[in-house]
Amino acid sequence: MRKLLLALACLFSMTGVIVAAEVVLVKYDSDKKEVTVKEGDVEKTYKLTDKTKISITDKSGVAKEATLEAAAKLLGNDKAKGKLKFEISADKEDLTELKLKARKKN
Repeated sequence: MRKLLLALACLFSMTGVIVAAEVVLVKYDSDKKEVTVKEGDVEKTYKLTDKTKISITDKSGVAKEATLEAAAKLLGNDKAKGKLKFEISADKEDLTELKLKARKKN
């Protein structure tokens, strides 16, 4: 019984560490590799690291892995500021996962 309770306590404590949310891009600093996003009414800044898992979903809904450079190109676009919506998973100040959606070509 104690083992079960200890296992459940560990499970619940680990699920609170990583936070996932859909956010809107505010700005991207390519020198520091920092992404400032808006979650509801709150702006937060996260760091992109080499461990960040990046995926881009195309128009048909298929997700493909992407590189940090591809994500930086999308995030650094001036037209994307305030419009680009994407999902993130973060562990404190570092992004663990970044899910971008392909934009429509005009």
